[in-house]
Amino acid sequence: MSGHSKWSSIKHKKAARDAKRGKVFTKLIKEITIAARLGGGDINANPRLRTAVLTARSQSMPNDNIDRAIKKGTGELGGGQIEEVTYEGYGPGGVAIIIEVLTDNRNRTVAEIRFVLSRHGGNLGETGCVGWMFKKRGVISIDKTAIDEDKLLEIALEAGADDVHIDADSFTVVTTPDKYARVREAIEKLRIAIASGEITLVPENTVPASGHTAEQVLKLIEELEEHDDVQSVSANFDISDEEMAQISAA
Repeated sequence: MSGHSKWSSIKHKKAARDAKRGKVFTKLIKEITIAARLGGGDINANPRLRTAVLTARSQSMPNDNIDRAIKKGTGELGGGQIEEVTYEGYGPGGVAIIIEVLTDNRNRTVAEIRFVLSRHGGNLGETGCVGWMFKKRGVISIDKTAIDEDKLLEIALEAGADDVHIDADSFTVVTTPDKYARVREAIEKLRIAIASGEITLVPENTVPASGHTAEQVLKLIEELEEHDDVQSVSANFDISDEEMAQISAA
């Protein structure tokens, strides 16, 4: 979890900048659309859609945008067909990477993803080459200043969370995907600010990365996440707190 949670903290600090460029909304609209297409437009009966809508609202997306995305997914509004694809590969130092995308042109997207990987010392692999190293989890990050540790443990575990990890400046609540919405709502009900939250792939074990390799890994992941079609990037790197702080400050 350490590499994932540290990178999540850095991503959270970038969120305001990304929102200004519209990238956050673009990705969320795609996720809402595909979730509605696959599971229907009722958020109470579609857990994936419910999670996507919760995330969109946490980013202050207007309800009109959310409603249009749902209607596009259910076919009430026209639009191009979006396809969900997962790519697996390796980054510098043998770091395992899974890239989840939503695209209307698979051939274009895979060529661009392959190029980004190779430019940063990585390569695209076969389906299943690293997927076995990860497990789907709900991950909620909370700044340490927002709540007392014991109180958070009590709230999270009572709501159904699996565990709470403690890092230098944040708490990370881990849940199974089906319990994510319930745990998040329990935390928000007490007006506790959530720094970030998502259902994502979390590595079962990690690969240490340091020095130039650590910098390469983070640059690769950042560029992948900047791609318009990429919804999420999961990797099993582990970088020390000290080195992560130095890289993020640079």
